[in-house]
Amino acid sequence: MSEICQQLHDLFNGLPRHRFPFDELAIPRNGIYILFEKGEHAHGVDRIVRVGTHTGESQLRSRLKQHYMNENKDRSIFRKNIGRAMLQRAGDPFLEQWNWNLTTRKARERYLPLLDEEKQRQVERAVTEYIRQNFSFVVFGVDKKGERLEWERKIISTVSWCEECHPSPN
Repeated sequence: MSEICQQLHDLFNGLPRHRFPFDELAIPRNGIYILFEKGEHAHGVDRIVRVGTHTGESQLRSRLKQHYMNENKDRSIFRKNIGRAMLQRAGDPFLEQWNWNLTTRKARERYLPLLDEEKQRQVERAVTEYIRQNFSFVVFGVDKKGERLEWERKIISTVSWCEECHPSPN
């Protein structure tokens, strides 16, 4: 698995890299994105830290905006996980509220009266800033939804089974 993972890392590290702010027109309408985080390395190159795609037609650009621009952790599990890590590291009790999913009306009726909305905005801004400063990505086009999901699954599986691809202590 490590040899295939090495090949994936070499391939993706060789593609044109995007950072915030990115040129939306340089992104295909349908495809897969591979994220890299500053300071994370494997196989002698930047380590793949996230693989993602989209399910809707022509939504890759929109999906990337959800991660980099839209401050709503309930529309991006990536944003939610970054916030979780930040709050966990700080020992911040707001983590419990951050974990609430406020996408449904029922959940908003239940939790919004209890939510520290100012703290929520602060964490969302911190997540946005962290992502913009520390993550870059590459993309490649895959038009058909089924193929996108299959490639995403295969790439994630390959990287997750690789013994060399593990997070740094930081």
